[in-house]
Amino acid sequence: MEVDNQLDDSFDANVYPDLLPIYYRRLFPFSLYYKWLKYDDDKFFINREFSFTLKDDVYLRYQSFKDEEDLKKEVTQKCPFKIDIGAVFSCRPSDQRTASNFHPLEKELVFDIDMTDYDEVRTCCSGADICKKCWPFMTIALKILDRALREDFGFKHLLWVYSGRRGIHCWVCDKEARELSPAARSAIVEYLSVVKGGEYKAKKVHLPETLHPSLKQADKIISRYFEDLMLINQDYLAAPENCDKVIAMCIDPNILFLKMKEFLKSSLKDSKSSQAKWGIMHQIDDAILMKGFKNRSKHFITEVKFQLCYPRLDINVTKGLNHLLKAPFCVHPKTGRVCVPIDIKSVDSFNPFTVPTISSLCKEIDDYDASIKESENMDEDQRSIATKIEDCNKTSLRKSIEIFRKFVKNLG
Repeated sequence: MEVDNQLDDSFDANVYPDLLPIYYRRLFPFSLYYKWLKYDDDKFFINREFSFTLKDDVYLRYQSFKDEEDLKKEVTQKCPFKIDIGAVFSCRPSDQRTASNFHPLEKELVFDIDMTDYDEVRTCCSGADICKKCWPFMTIALKILDRALREDFGFKHLLWVYSGRRGIHCWVCDKEARELSPAARSAIVEYLSVVKGGEYKAKKVHLPETLHPSLKQADKIISRYFEDLMLINQDYLAAPENCDKVIAMCIDPNILFLKMKEFLKSSLKDSKSSQAKWGIMHQIDDAILMKGFKNRSKHFITEVKFQLCYPRLDINVTKGLNHLLKAPFCVHPKTGRVCVPIDIKSVDSFNPFTVPTISSLCKEIDDYDASIKESENMDEDQRSIATKIEDCNKTSLRKSIEIFRKFVKNLG
């Protein structure tokens, strides 16, 4: 297995509790958080639920704060290993035990895509491990969902965040999105869900004879990545058990589908590459279309591509107002990596393996401060200016903070 598969190797988890106070005190963007979560009304922040996960898995729900300083004081004092953000409630969550009608009023529309949900279709890694060969699954998911949420639903304010280990999160922050009912959230996630069924269901994608424009757009996105991802990097059809899975998707009884089944079965015994096998599948599929077969036969190749590559959503995360989601700029306790925002314009170049860790950030601050102190080429005025620079600007977290700053500013 490649070194890149192991995100944990370069991080010493034993130093995590010692570095957290430094990170929260010097790098965590409290001011931007406050501007984001209060939107245009302070009560949105005051009545917002936060949860803290402390050392030894001590879990504190229904935390709430008066303002930025109150949040900063509690976070720097308690140094939570994880911070989650929940809904805006009818009163302060910290008063929920004495409130007579405590209930959620609104929350961002959120999505959680986890690489473990792709274990049945990726050949390079499993579980919490990720590598450069499978990360494009996340890139595809982000592009498909971002396009659909913006173009199909008209949302504008989407914050994409790397989870710090093996997935991505999306926060849709438009006022219309925050005010959606659970039923409306369920309808949206159902609209966006194409892969359906548990691990024992062979065929999980059933496309209609006439494809919806949104599905056509998703197909275009998947097609741009499919060969590199599934046929080269994953070499998916090289394994007999994976060919069996594709064979099991051939549920149409027409004669050409039977031929495709026979081809796939025989190909298990040869050494054809995944690309070669996929090419022959295309030839058979083209013959099916030329014969004019409809329904189950018409989109078979597209259904295979969707079953392998279409976003796999955790529906419960999206539909429930009471569900909390990990806060941006948390530090993952297993990998030490910061949950940084992802710039949608450069998502193809986003590399989870270059995301800064809490260890590297603290070292960057120390190195910067030491370089200023030891510099012999600065006069006192230059030295004074250099020492007053914001700590985040001394580190590789600067770009991520800037993405977040721009997002918050655009909220208006």
